[in-house]
Amino acid sequence: MALKMIETALDQEEILAGESNSLLSRIGNTPLIRLHSITAELPKKVAIYAKAEWFNPGGSVKDRAALNMILAGERSGQLTPGKTIIDATSGNTGIAYAMIGAARGYNVQLALPKNASPERKKILENYGAELILTDPMSGTDGAQAYVKSLLAENPANRDRYFYPDQYNNPANWEAHFNGTGREILAQTNGRVTHFVAGLGTTGTFTGTARRLKTFDENIKTISFQPDSPYHGLEGMKHLETAVVPGIYDPALVDENLEITTESAFEMTRRLAREEGLFVGVSAGAAMVAAIKVAQTLEEGIVVTIFCDSGYRYLSDRFWDEK
Repeated sequence: MALKMIETALDQEEILAGESNSLLSRIGNTPLIRLHSITAELPKKVAIYAKAEWFNPGGSVKDRAALNMILAGERSGQLTPGKTIIDATSGNTGIAYAMIGAARGYNVQLALPKNASPERKKILENYGAELILTDPMSGTDGAQAYVKSLLAENPANRDRYFYPDQYNNPANWEAHFNGTGREILAQTNGRVTHFVAGLGTTGTFTGTARRLKTFDENIKTISFQPDSPYHGLEGMKHLETAVVPGIYDPALVDENLEITTESAFEMTRRLAREEGLFVGVSAGAAMVAAIKVAQTLEEGIVVTIFCDSGYRYLSDRFWDEK
């Protein structure tokens, strides 16, 4: 079934009307790239494609959700001029908030684990965001707890801040229902058979899987997560030991895979050296998961998400391993 390429999500079209040349109008509609070298041993009728989300102006898939949550806040009247955007983040959503805040005139304050990569912290600071570094051992759950406590301790803070709450805000997954999922259907002419995505806020998986299932309930939607609570997959959650996001819908999961940090590191290096794709660690994990799925097939089109580029992880030591 041939589908026309969707330029942007409908709500974004409405609010950004007349801004076709603006920075924010460039969010979404990212390329779908076929993998070749690493997939050479798969059956000829099996293909793996990845959405190249570093093409978003803020450099990651999180631009989509951040923009949709901010626009939803403006529409509802919860976000007005003079308010500060505040949220917990592992880095990428925070960068998206900071970029969009700068473009639309909002101050941004972010709680993130102290062990977030130096590159992410430097990017956030240069966008003008104020950083609150939280206990690294508590991960993003600890950052969430800090923000909730800050807002609860003083009722006046609710008038000062706009809290998108990316883990519980339906505008997060709706960005992918209206954007990412529709783009995948258009770019594969509706031929996608399997979708693979990691679980962090779970917005990318939930929204995209829901759109694909709406189109064809036979499309298999597979999630993946780290294999233990102590892992090196920045932005990912081990749901069994973490606070489960309110937007997560387990009914959409046909299968859940567990990925080791070591296999993700190795695959991230391989993607750079064998495919010319310099991507982040979560993309390496996504490729490991996509190959696991593809190896069970005789034919099919597997689509996954490469969330960001490798430039935000240059200080990570795994790059030095041979």
